[in-house]
Amino acid sequence: MEEVVRYSYRLRPGAQAERALVAEWDRCRFLWNEAVHQQKSGASLSFGKLGKLLTEARGRTGWLRDGSQVAQQQMLRTYAQALDDSFKVRGRGRPRFKSRKKTLLSLQYTVRGFSIRDGRLLLPKGVNIPVVWSRELPSDPSSVRITRDSLGHWYASFVVRREVESAPVTQGGVGIDWGVSVTATATDTRFDLPFLGHRKRCAAELAKVQRRMARRHSGKRGPQSRGYQRAARQVAKLHKKAARQTRHDSRVWAKHVVAEHGLIAVEDFRPRFLAKSTMARKAADAAIGAALRELIERGVRAGRKVVLVQPAYTSMTCSHCFARAKRLELCERTFRCPDCGFTTGRDRNAARVILVVAERGHSSVEDVRQAGHLPRVGGSVAV
Repeated sequence: MEEVVRYSYRLRPGAQAERALVAEWDRCRFLWNEAVHQQKSGASLSFGKLGKLLTEARGRTGWLRDGSQVAQQQMLRTYAQALDDSFKVRGRGRPRFKSRKKTLLSLQYTVRGFSIRDGRLLLPKGVNIPVVWSRELPSDPSSVRITRDSLGHWYASFVVRREVESAPVTQGGVGIDWGVSVTATATDTRFDLPFLGHRKRCAAELAKVQRRMARRHSGKRGPQSRGYQRAARQVAKLHKKAARQTRHDSRVWAKHVVAEHGLIAVEDFRPRFLAKSTMARKAADAAIGAALRELIERGVRAGRKVVLVQPAYTSMTCSHCFARAKRLELCERTFRCPDCGFTTGRDRNAARVILVVAERGHSSVEDVRQAGHLPRVGGSVAV
């Protein structure tokens, strides 16, 4: 079986290549912002129309002609796709302006806009960048994305095809409920994802560097000193280190879950509201959204059946008889069914309810109750 994946590598651009990449990003960002302005003015935009406008603009402006047409076309293609998704995907907003100070650099080139020679990445306009080849590419790449993170590190992400063995067929199912004290609670304790708190472990060092930043902050008197910039960079490094450790744990856990189950029922949890709660810092450290995306992506690639179940009533429903109990407060961590007396952990019970809903071909507890597909207790159907 063949799959399309991304292989990422570290780049080591020189000063001249770095200036060329930043200048190219300025041109692409200008085109994106101009397209946003046109859309807000009421113009009807498509990629074909944007391509014609780009051709006219390059004919009039030498500054745009000095850049790569491939990168500029890909930026407009990305904008057109984002605009189209804003009308089709629920919750997806319109494309917004890209700020020079807050937006991270990202350039994309198709196969006619780059090449690899002698271990170096060759881009248009004579840009030559060494690549740290940590592993071999399985095939010729069809496109590459150049990015720069908040620390100033450069990366190249190649889109390639690779042959993979089909995942073994498994019959078991697992339900997963998201939380904060335990990031993911599964129906089987072997597949729980505990909260490791990588940011909490470096909290002392992080607080020390943040105090150094506060002491060196010059306020509104002018640009910040080099000492302040060094302290800010150290803070970013600590945050990046914790985020990478959390991402690694999520990947290992998702791989373990996908390898053992044919049906993966996951709570369709939206962690955005936690940003306004007292658990915001802990929730951000747990990175529930990233773990959810990783699990879904690996499950789909392995050919597993992944079902997203709405979180409504999962904590209030008994997984044994499907009777609905009173609403549990957040401090109540034990579920007790008033009808059958079933008692278990709150999150474990929710994970089992999620699995029951998915096994019956539904996506919410209410759908199961309305369809009458309730578990049988003692030979009778629970109500």
